[in-house]
Amino acid sequence: MNLTQWDPFRELEEMSNRLNRAFTRPAPSATAKSDSLAMVDWSPSVDIVETAEDFQVKAELPEVKREDVKVNVSDGLLRIEGERRFDKEDKSKKYHRVERFYGSFMRSFALPDGVEAEKARAEFKDGLLTVRLPKSAKAQPRSVDVKIG
Repeated sequence: MNLTQWDPFRELEEMSNRLNRAFTRPAPSATAKSDSLAMVDWSPSVDIVETAEDFQVKAELPEVKREDVKVNVSDGLLRIEGERRFDKEDKSKKYHRVERFYGSFMRSFALPDGVEAEKARAEFKDGLLTVRLPKSAKAQPRSVDVKIG
């Protein structure tokens, strides 16, 4: 048996995430059965990292096909949208619990000044979408020696 150290802050964060998901879910429609597999909108987790050369946006998109994802950069805004589809319900299977989210998603992020949007590129591998937004040459940090007079 593996022992793990209890982290109360991790549990608080998990509880906060559950509450956020509960309040951002759309209300079930009146026609949907309570035990049906209702499709709901979801929001994939994203990390945004800045390096000396670029900004990197990494989005977790497990079980999303490459052709179901669109990435667009325009007017200082990065937009990632797509859909995770639920396979048709198989009558030979009995679902006891379905907790993963399915349906369409859309995330958008304001880009800082100095990003060369026309040179943006994206890579999709193993359920991870990585969008690289290079910084312009004038936005690159540089060091200047100042002489003391």
